[in-house]
Amino acid sequence: MPSNIKRFEFMNTLLMSLIFMTMTYNMPTLPYATNALEPVISQQTIEFHYGKHLQAYVNNLNSLVPGTEFEGKSVEEIVKTAPDGAVFNNAGQVLNHELYFTQFAPKPAHSEPVGKLAEAIVKDFGSFDNFKKEFTAASVGLFGSGWAWLSVDKSGKLVITKEANGSNPVRAGLKPLLGFDVWEHSYYLDYQNRRADHINALWSIVDWDVVGSRF
Repeated sequence: MPSNIKRFEFMNTLLMSLIFMTMTYNMPTLPYATNALEPVISQQTIEFHYGKHLQAYVNNLNSLVPGTEFEGKSVEEIVKTAPDGAVFNNAGQVLNHELYFTQFAPKPAHSEPVGKLAEAIVKDFGSFDNFKKEFTAASVGLFGSGWAWLSVDKSGKLVITKEANGSNPVRAGLKPLLGFDVWEHSYYLDYQNRRADHINALWSIVDWDVVGSRF
């Protein structure tokens, strides 16, 4: 009996090691508790959005990539180069959500950008209020599912883009800084069809130190 137990333990350890080796892509760690963003984003939404939707994208990507030309590449590299299809869709959503969930804080140190990002926003949009209005309009006005992004191009200019479904600005050579998810699963439990209310509420939890560090 003891030998059988040891054999089982060895096989289980080997199996887990093989699974770990093939699980190239991992879930981002939330920098806050699942209930910390309430009432802007409820614990229930975080548990479904992060714990189920994002986990499914990560699992899908880990099952799709092995044995393809994308094996060993970063998520960002895949999003930049993959043709439209399952690999691109899941990689895009992994990248999108990693940036999304790590850009929030329960009590941000600043209510608007500071430093170089603040200067760039004034330069390219006239003021933070103007930028906020344009970004909110892009988020609310995007038809169907997708994302609104603030990105910076290679010349240092800030741009707002609307990305359908799981796409990301890196596909166009841009560097994403701030993204609002307008897929219904990101807000429907809390706001139902009131997308504008959800977008307006998000501004109060944006961690501008994190967003600024991406600039």
